[in-house]
Formats: sequence, C-alpha cells, structure tokens
Amino acid sequence: MARVLVIGAAYVDVVVNVQHLPQSGEDVAGDWRSTQVGGSAFNVQRALTYAGTTADLFAPVGQGEHATIVQDTFQRLGIPVLVRDESADNGWDVSFVEANGERAFLSITGVERRWQAEWFERISLADYDYVYLSGYELEDARAADVILTALDRQPSLCVLFDTSPRIGSLTPAVLQRVIRPGMLIHGNVVEIQHLGTPTETYQEVALRLNAITGELVVVTLDAQGSYYVEHGQGHMVPGTATQVVNTIGAGDTHCGGLLAELAVGHDVAQAVQRANTLAALVVGQQGGALEE
Repeated sequence: MARVLVIGAAYVDVVVNVQHLPQSGEDVAGDWRSTQVGGSAFNVQRALTYAGTTADLFAPVGQGEHATIVQDTFQRLGIPVLVRDESADNGWDVSFVEANGERAFLSITGVERRWQAEWFERISLADYDYVYLSGYELEDARAADVILTALDRQPSLCVLFDTSPRIGSLTPAVLQRVIRPGMLIHGNVVEIQHLGTPTETYQEVALRLNAITGELVVVTLDAQGSYYVEHGQGHMVPGTATQVVNTIGAGDTHCGGLLAELAVGHDVAQAVQRANTLAALVVGQQGGALEE
C-alpha cells in the first residue's frame, strides 16, 4: 500500500445551527451543536483512516486553549503530533450550519498559518507516495513558498491539490506552481470555475487543467456525484443518495476517499465512486470527520 501524508491544519470548529445567516445589523438565534476538531487536513486524515489507509497528519499543534483541544483529540484518536510550535494557539472557527445543511465559516487563524521550513526537517518526504495539500495552506504567499519548496525537492511525490473555498485568494504565482504537470487537482464546481474564464463550463476547465497537468482532475457536484477527467476524457460518476444534515467536511472526506482508493491501486472510476460514498456518509452526520 502506498504511503500518504496529509499536510494542513487542525482547527477547532464551534458548530452552530441557524435557520439562515444573519444580514448586517440582524440578530439571528443559533443552536450550539458541538465543539470539535476539524480543518481540511484533519478531516482528510480521518476519511483515509476510516477507509483503511494509514495516513500521517502533518498539522502543527500550538499552545493555548484550542491547541489543548487538538492535542487531546489527537491523543484520543492515536494521531501522533509530528510538529509542535508553541509560538501561537491553533486556529478556530464558528461553523454556521443553515437549515438546508449548507455551512459557512468565520475563521480565526493560528499556528497553522506560520509554516516554517524547519518543520519539514522533522519528517522524510521521501517516505511517502501521495501528499494531500489544500488551498487553505497556500493563501499566505510566504507559507505557500515554504510548503511548495519542500515538495519541489521530492518530484516523485504524487500531490493532490484540493482547491478549497480560498482558491480565489491564491496569487497567480502560487497558482502557477500548483497547476503544473504531475499535479492532481480536486475541487467543487464553484472552485474549479475560479480557475477558468467566465465563459467556460466546469467541464471545459477540467479538460484544460488535465491537458496542463497530465493528471486526474476531479470536480464534485454535490448530490449529482462527481465529474472527472483522465487522459483527456471526461466521465460522470453518480452520487449516493442521502439525507443532508451538515455539509462540513464533505469535500475533505471526498479527497480522503479518493486517495485511499488510489493508494491501494484501484482505478479512478472506483476511487471516485468510493469518494462519493464516503462524502454522502459525512454529510448525513453532525460532525465533519468520519469516525471509525
């Protein structure tokens, strides 16, 4: 089985249910649901683990109130702390979940935005075959340079770039470094269309990205399933019917399911179908991470 490294953040999610998001000056009542560890990388690692694939989580743990919650959760789940930096607390967010299950975040960043080159000296990238990387970690140009420079030193790595809702905030220079030959690209339809022109369909953008990278491009389409492009050919994989409770972690879990299947050598169609199934599971529960 191929080895997977998940690079990113472990946040603390304060999940609040609301009927609708407040407008400016409006007072909306909320129903607190949970305080839990989330973040794209954490959710991806949990999906990989749920699917039976061992994956290391390279997410910094800081010092403070939220770092303590992250540390305790890692210990409970048996996740080793690969990098610790006591210069700041871990980030946290308020996750507003509307009645239809859609979510919106108000995030306060922390140690996960302070990537240092020396952090990568604590692991051996040569030990891994696949790497997960989110656009959240590339929004800060300095942090992006640290991470991408480390990955560039291991050109044999197969990197899955998850565009994330922050794709529109990445600089052109950073985008040029991630949309390159050899990079797998994953995102939802809105995120993928950020990488195209206003007149392009998501299918056209995905085909163009595949022509640039020569690698798999996956576009998630919520309940419809997923569209992917491989070797210049587009394919649809139907979604799995489910009752949506909370969409937190849906895209992350899809990435984890996809990587889990690719890591054991399954073909792309099977990998995308498995990813669809796991994403359907996570949106049917309150938490954003799958539990074993």
